[in-house]
Amino acid sequence: MSIRPSRTARLGRIALLLLCGWALGGGLAATLVASHAALAASEAAPQKLWAYVATYTGKSKGIYLCELGLGSGELTLQGLAATTVNPSFLAIDPTHRFLYAVNEVDHVAGSKSATVSSFAINPQTGALTFLNQQSSRGTTPAHLTVDREGKNVLVANYGSGSVAVLPIGPGGLLAPATGFVQHHGSSVNKSRQEGPHAHCVAVDPANRLAFVADLGLDQVLIYQFDATQGLLVPNAPPFAAVAPGSGPRHFAFHPSGRTAYVINELFSTITTFGYDPGTGALQTLQTVSTLPPGFKKTNTAAEVQVHRDRPRHGTADPHRLRAHRGQDPAQFQRRSNGSLPPGRQSGQWHGGRLQNRSADRWSHPHRSHGGHLDARLLRDDAGAGIRVRDR
Repeated sequence: MSIRPSRTARLGRIALLLLCGWALGGGLAATLVASHAALAASEAAPQKLWAYVATYTGKSKGIYLCELGLGSGELTLQGLAATTVNPSFLAIDPTHRFLYAVNEVDHVAGSKSATVSSFAINPQTGALTFLNQQSSRGTTPAHLTVDREGKNVLVANYGSGSVAVLPIGPGGLLAPATGFVQHHGSSVNKSRQEGPHAHCVAVDPANRLAFVADLGLDQVLIYQFDATQGLLVPNAPPFAAVAPGSGPRHFAFHPSGRTAYVINELFSTITTFGYDPGTGALQTLQTVSTLPPGFKKTNTAAEVQVHRDRPRHGTADPHRLRAHRGQDPAQFQRRSNGSLPPGRQSGQWHGGRLQNRSADRWSHPHRSHGGHLDARLLRDDAGAGIRVRDR
């Protein structure tokens, strides 16, 4: 089906946040980077979930609310959830009550930085109530995450190549940044890598290390993370490098906690790392293309996410990974050591923009063209998976 929140709306980098919830009077529970607001009235598994659509604003107004039927996969637009400028990436805190959005602009009036906005989620209606904004401490923030204890929002500023930590206070309010790191350097692509461009920040399963994919440096930088104080300190080792010109963009851990993946935007590749949780070191295992053999067109990859393990046809299948790239979706069957075999791409939907998963049942590749959001739902009974999208 097609969803058209605005005839000129453009999808944000996280365009669709799928909400998994419990059914206790509309209580909230998080999955992926959002909160599942259950719409069912009993204690049984919810049949309908909330989904949030982020846009770049113009005639579009901000964050839109949809309802997802788990049985049918039907996605229905409910309306505008909140008005805010360029909310291109969203995240939900572990208490399932608050949503955070980057405001992806160069800077706001009277400041040299952009902002991060906080919202309270109404569990009954899915509506968002604006709480406050704080400086992102940099320009054009492209990504944010809430740490696993729900104490801080970590934001990656693409334009200025920096990372900031904003504590979460009572009632979900954001406090001014307590931690800040400015990246320095460049790489070989002079048009895209003339300086640092922090594109993603992720926290390890133990909530003690933060990983920042910097497209401009061809590095995944590693920081010791103090969630109590809201501080970042360079780790030893301080980074893992990818091939020059690759442009690492998004980073994700496998559910095992011993493998991680980074999607490289400029080369349309995925690099697999072995992860040492003791030292924080990332060891490069392999890099594979997300493109089919013989592909000649221009393509840029953008997002990778590893889905939770789940049984398939009654048996455990923890190694299945899925990727969506700029032109066609692709699938990878993960090996036991975490690596991805090359040449395992298989298209499911031409023009796939982004895949998301809700309650491990539905995948949501979607694209924007002609100003419209086109969402198509695919039933998925696989195990762990990867999602990738283009810009």
